Amino acid sequence: MEFELYFDYLCPFVYRASLLLASVAAERSPDVSWRYFSLTQVNSKDDGWTIWDAPAADRVRGRLAFKAAEAARRQGRFDVFHPALLAARHQARSDIDDVRVIEQVAEDSGLDLERFRLDVDDPSIMQALARDHMQAVAKHGVFGTPTFVFPNGASAYIRLAEAPAGAEAVDLYDRMIGIAADEPRVLEIKRPVRPSPD
Repeated sequence: MEFELYFDYLCPFVYRASLLLASVAAERSPDVSWRYFSLTQVNSKDDGWTIWDAPAADRVRGRLAFKAAEAARRQGRFDVFHPALLAARHQARSDIDDVRVIEQVAEDSGLDLERFRLDVDDPSIMQALARDHMQAVAKHGVFGTPTFVFPNGASAYIRLAEAPAGAEAVDLYDRMIGIAADEPRVLEIKRPVRPSPD
């Protein structure tokens, strides 16, 4: 199955989706195009401000991770860097707004660090985030991550409580994709959280 997946490295639900897809990939190969979508941008209260046009000197939450991912793409290493950065954030609980953390993940992912640093500092590196984010909103109505967008135009914002492995992952994936991609009558499924007993 081919689809686009809009993501932000800060989102734990993106991490769970990535684990599910990694488990599924052991049995079959989902054709995923990872697309940038900034939750910092979505949550900004300033109508004129954009994460991609903010001054380079400003520390903007999540921006360094997007720059680093695009720098990894330029070296053809996104597929190695991407899961490593998600794991650094959500498994190791590392600060992915810290350049030392980002550079360690880049080095561990086999990137040329000199070129990586030059690309991260390239002002044009943010064009990919701007393009993906604006297209997500204008074309697909994306509001959060992870959002799956399918070739037939269907899209779905899907949050997993956990990411199963093995046969359970494949079963969940098949059912999830079946509803999300092929059943246009289902607009939203949201499970209420039961109050804890006192």
